[in-house]
Amino acid sequence: MIPSSWLLLLYGLPTKQTAERVSLWRKLKKFGALPLKTSAYLLPDQPVHFERFQWLAKQVRDDGGESTLIRVSEIEGLANEEVARIFNDARAQDYRSLIKSLARLIDRNRKRRQESFRADLDRSLRRFNEIREIDYFDCPNAHDAQMLLKRAGGSLKTGTAAGPRLDRKKFLGKTWLTRPRPEIDRVGSAWLIRRFIDPKARFIFAAKPSAHPEAIPYDMFEVEFTHHGEDCTFETMVRRFAENHEQDESQVEQRRDVQLVQRTVVRLGKFFDR
Repeated sequence: MIPSSWLLLLYGLPTKQTAERVSLWRKLKKFGALPLKTSAYLLPDQPVHFERFQWLAKQVRDDGGESTLIRVSEIEGLANEEVARIFNDARAQDYRSLIKSLARLIDRNRKRRQESFRADLDRSLRRFNEIREIDYFDCPNAHDAQMLLKRAGGSLKTGTAAGPRLDRKKFLGKTWLTRPRPEIDRVGSAWLIRRFIDPKARFIFAAKPSAHPEAIPYDMFEVEFTHHGEDCTFETMVRRFAENHEQDESQVEQRRDVQLVQRTVVRLGKFFDR
């Protein structure tokens, strides 16, 4: 929810107090405060943030500086929605950095798991939780990081728990839900759904499955059609909807199409993970 007011901390410290400046900067970064200028930081107007800024303002004064804490209802030249977007841009950078680290971790352990794998995964999970604590406006990149964490965690298990085979006839004429701004896996899965599972599929977008409980969610955290073990969402859906019976010539051709797109999705996913 976009707030109607913000907390603005203005401060000034003597130039010689380098250690105090660094200490203050680290705390502001830990709280997810948004820098507007060199010595001006912004947070959503919430009691916990007001208390944090009060504490930092006192620290500045105790270190011989000056500080002012202001509650503002608008910032010239920036709508509240734009301010929230800037917060999300900052968190997106944090998530992208984590996603790159996770992708490298998964790639290093693809063939043979290193002894440090579990410790590295735990470290990545702690970092994810740290980012989530300061993700005040549900940055969409959080879902991508969650998916990779689940994929990395799934690689600790043997086999792929994607679930039993499904009858495509029960999934005709459905509404399918995925996250906004689809990337490789979601685009490939949408093609698979429309081409082989549900020719009349309708697609909608939302950050959480609860926004449209009547829809079938895919490539979202903790849903049925998502990453399982080493399988991306596209591969999971291929497994769930693949047919076991004898195939005619047209079905063989369709399967070749699926395999071609599947290889493309996986290769492009690895490329963009670099």
